Amino acid sequence: MTIPSDQGISILWRRIDRPGHESAILMQREGNWHLNGVAVFLHEGKSCCLSYRIVCDSDWRTRSVEVTGWVGHSQVQVQAKVEPAGVWNVNGEVAPHVAGCTDIDLNFSPSTNLLPIRRLRLAIGEEKEVVAAWLRFPSFNIEPLRQSYRRLSQDSYRYQSGGGRFEAELKVNSYGFVTLYPEVWQEEGS
Repeated sequence: MTIPSDQGISILWRRIDRPGHESAILMQREGNWHLNGVAVFLHEGKSCCLSYRIVCDSDWRTRSVEVTGWVGHSQVQVQAKVEPAGVWNVNGEVAPHVAGCTDIDLNFSPSTNLLPIRRLRLAIGEEKEVVAAWLRFPSFNIEPLRQSYRRLSQDSYRYQSGGGRFEAELKVNSYGFVTLYPEVWQEEGS
């Protein structure tokens, strides 16, 4: 579905497995896609507040990522830039282990599933594999993660990662935002 150029599309999720919420907005500016959000939740009894800003080009390829906030008393700041050739620079250092990854996957958020869903444009029954740069939580290390998406219906995808060690049926809205990530996140409003 087309996103109006003069406004963004926003969503609010509630954590199912622990106290927490997240809100995100998707906007298009100057030919790029901007996905911004904030997640607040508890992790092992510690409060977490993580803000993110992701910029993708017009073809939904990640170009920059910024995550800031805290987990308990620990400050978090991660910045990544992706060169057109697919070279990732994370916190000012070249990260060859994620070279060629097209998508960022924020381990703490349902928002980034939108990126491959929008980019791949799968027909019902079609399946594709991608390798994402996975920002793990709570270590905030970045590593490659092989994933596959299979479109099951107009509003659902089978998502697998880690060679099938993890699988979930994701429900999505017409913009590609996940509305139900079983046992973890559920949409509360948009």
